Formats: sequence, C-alpha cells, structure tokens
Amino acid sequence: MSYPSLLRLSQLDKVYANGTVALRGVDFAVQAGEFVSLVGPSGCGKSTVLKLVAGLGKPTGGQIDWSLPAAARKLAFVFQDAALMPWANVVNNVHLPLKLEGQSRRAARADIQEALNLVDLQGFEQSYPRQLSGGMKMRASIARALVTRPNVLLMDEPFGALDEMTRSRLNSDLLHLWEQKHWTVLFVTHNIYEAVYLSSRVVVMAARPGRVVDDIAIDEPHPRTEEFRTTTRFNQYCRQILHRLSAAEQIGVKV
Repeated sequence: MSYPSLLRLSQLDKVYANGTVALRGVDFAVQAGEFVSLVGPSGCGKSTVLKLVAGLGKPTGGQIDWSLPAAARKLAFVFQDAALMPWANVVNNVHLPLKLEGQSRRAARADIQEALNLVDLQGFEQSYPRQLSGGMKMRASIARALVTRPNVLLMDEPFGALDEMTRSRLNSDLLHLWEQKHWTVLFVTHNIYEAVYLSSRVVVMAARPGRVVDDIAIDEPHPRTEEFRTTTRFNQYCRQILHRLSAAEQIGVKV
C-alpha cells in the first residue's frame, strides 16, 4: 500500500533539564493513512515522541516536518487514563473539546452523537464515569477525541490498563474505525501482539538513550480479523520484534 508523505522526524533529540537523555537521533517517517505503532521498554521515549509530535514540548535537537500546514492538521490525543470528568455525564465529557472551542452543546449535538455511535456508546449518553466499565470509559475518551473530526490520532497506551478480553475487543473496534475513516494513527504500546495486529508498521525503540532500532512493515491485508492473530505470519512478526528488542537491550547504545 502506498501513502503520500505526511510527517517526518529527523534526528530528534530530547534532553530534560536534569540531564536525562530521553531521545537521541530518532528518525522515521509517518505516511498519510498509516497506522504506526511505537513499541519498546519503559523509558525508551515512546510517549515523549508522541508529545513532541502533538506540540506538547519542544525537541532539544533535530526537527519535525509536516507536509500539511498547521491549519490543515487536526490532531487528537488519547491518553492511557481515560481522564473523564467524574461530575459530568458521557455527553458532557465528549462535548468538552468543542465547548473549549466555543461551540454550545446544542450546536454540537449531532457531532457528539456521531462520535458516540462510532464507539458503540449509544444509550449511555446520560451515564456518569462511575457507572461505566473500564472499557466503556476508554470508549468515551476515544469519542471525546473523535468528536473534533481529527485527521491524525495520537494514542498513548490507551488500552494498557484493561483486561485482555476488553483490550482485544477494543483493538478490533479501533482497527475497524481506522479502516473506515483512514486516519493517520501514531500508537504507543508495550504490547507486541497489539502492535502487530493493529499496525501498518511497527517502529521498535530501545532505551538509554531512547532511539529507534528497527522499523518493521506489517505487510498484511485489510480488513484484519481475529484469525490473523493465530497465523504463522503473525507469530513471525511478533518474534522478529521481540528478537530486536532483546538484541537492543543486550548491546545497549551500540545498536
């Protein structure tokens, strides 16, 4: 599958004020319409990359280049913690980013309902976070991101705190939405199996310092189904990534 260019990270460095080297020489591209996952151990800078792409910080060195002008970029960020307002029902939580833009709930009603329908939360509009399961809270968080109609979706371990059955179901739902909407997705995860199932490419990172050690295309057709998880090809991709992570950990900065 061929994609037009969208985003390039060129020799990106990030050093914090205390001297911690979070990233060194990170270099990879993201094409429009791709689903790219970043995998690696804790401390390898995956979340830092996501925040820099979102503009929630500035790199110490290198640069981030977009082919789209800023006015044409619509980014949405989904965090690991659903971070819903406990005093607000689902509709008001999803309305929040539009409210911050000055749009009333009445004016946003159709957009809110569309976002809720996309994540199968219709019927729970008046529910409060305390009344929702972990998976439903994350669906509400994703709906809050989708209500802005983004073209780039940044996701920082959104399913990391969920049980495996719920995580698997949400993986499939997210993949189905991506296949429909053709977003560009940059997805952070510790889970190799999740990354292989979801992604067009998996960028493998290592720590001390945070850096890219491999960039692996998942050359498998869409739509993908649960059966893909049981194939020899799926297991081969997982072993390849695991081997690269293990090798990077053993030889450190020499990779």
